[in-house]
Parts: sequence; C-alpha cells; structure tokens
Amino acid sequence: MGALPEWLSVGEVAARSGVAASAVRFYEDRGLIAAERTPGNQRRFHRSVLRRVALIRAGQAVGLSLEAIGASLDSLPSSRTPTAKDWERIAVMWRGDLDRHIESLVRLRDDLSGCIGCGCLSLESCALFNANDRASTRGPGARYLLGDVRPEGS
Repeated sequence: MGALPEWLSVGEVAARSGVAASAVRFYEDRGLIAAERTPGNQRRFHRSVLRRVALIRAGQAVGLSLEAIGASLDSLPSSRTPTAKDWERIAVMWRGDLDRHIESLVRLRDDLSGCIGCGCLSLESCALFNANDRASTRGPGARYLLGDVRPEGS
C-alpha cells in the first residue's frame, strides 16, 4: 500500500473519513475545513483535513454545535496536521459543554415521567407542577428541562 497523497479530492476525503461527499462540501462551506482549487476548479484538500474531519465527527457525536466545533478548529494551526496535544487542548475546551449537556440529559431522564413545565397543561400532573402555567413567566419552551428550578412544593 502506497503513501497517502498530499492532496485529496472530495471523493477521497469522503472515502477515507467515512462521511458523505456532500458533508465534506458542507464542512467546507461552513468554514470548518479548507480546500484549494485546481485550474479546472476542482476541490483538493490537504491530507491533514482528515484529522479535522475526525474532530468534527467527534464533536458532533457528543452533541456539540458546529459553531462550538468551528471555534475549536479555529484554535488549531492551519500549517500542520493537528496533534495529540492539540486534541487534548480541544477536549479540555469541550469538557464544560459536555458537562452541561450531561446535566441536561440527566434532568431530562429524571423529569421525563413527570410534568416538564412547558405550559401545555395537557398532562394530569401539570396542575401540580405548573399550576396556572407559572413556568411560562420564565420564557417559552420546556422551562424545567431547560434548567429552570421548579418552585418549592412542586
């Protein structure tokens, strides 16, 4: 098996990274990865983009937004392939977001069978947990799932 070429087509990046070619183009359109253009206007990606695509996929797998992933990628040097030390730094950056996401999931799991405080008043227990639609004064959406604390006695 030969050495990986320095520059890869969209199809080669897709095949090697396990994402669809449309995703590769989408990541480029969003500024998450960059390509050079050939004289025939074809995209060519430096092989280091494979590591960046892996970071994007890892961030998406843990529920991070593309904006958060992009901010992390922006902190990487564009002149070289990201290293294990780069990944460690990004992982530390993501830890707070992940902790908040985990807390949100735990709240969802624990509150799933009860009233979610969304103001729908359609559940039998809403009269107990969200009498007179109190949660709506805090804003739209499922307030208790968004992290609002239920009033005492709820």
